[in-house]
Amino acid sequence: MIPADNPISQDNSPGSLAELFCVGLRIDPQEKTLKLLRFVSIAMLSVCTFTHAQSSDKPVTPSDAQKSFDLLKTLAGTWKGAITTDNPAMGTDQLMPLSIRVASHGNALIHELSTPGPEVTVFYLDNDRLTLIHYCDFGNRPHMVARPSVDGKTVEFDLVDAPGSNQVGHVSHWVVTVIDANHHIEDWTFLFANGTLVHAHADFKRVQ
Repeated sequence: MIPADNPISQDNSPGSLAELFCVGLRIDPQEKTLKLLRFVSIAMLSVCTFTHAQSSDKPVTPSDAQKSFDLLKTLAGTWKGAITTDNPAMGTDQLMPLSIRVASHGNALIHELSTPGPEVTVFYLDNDRLTLIHYCDFGNRPHMVARPSVDGKTVEFDLVDAPGSNQVGHVSHWVVTVIDANHHIEDWTFLFANGTLVHAHADFKRVQ
């Protein structure tokens, strides 16, 4: 039973509701502040939860560089290929061995061509760019960046710089074309110190 002196009567008449509202206004200001803070905290938590749910529902789309890098990783294995050039003096009738392997927890792809070398090229992602550094037998290190692949099968690299010795020349362009899981083609352009360009075409078949 509510005492007679209680400001809230037992009925639901308009007068009683008005009295209840007035009692609410007489709540301690500190308690009102705490209630407001709790309300704001709950509201913020709800917004964050909703936003996180929305963001986690969105699929992550790989960048063009990541797609090209993933394509090149499918070439991991052992290969042999014939190499022809537009300068017969630089060609060879022998099938050249090639090893490609994924390294550094998937962050690098190592390409080793036996010339008889092996001659090493490392492909890796540099933020949103797919790059390569070719450690040439002539003592230089051409650095290239890939263009976005037009067809999803070809990755084309353009020269950025070629530090090191350039007394003979350096590789200035590189194109990799994936035919299928067991066949890929590489086209290289070599720039001699006198400005002459020589193009090499390598047709690789998977051994393992």
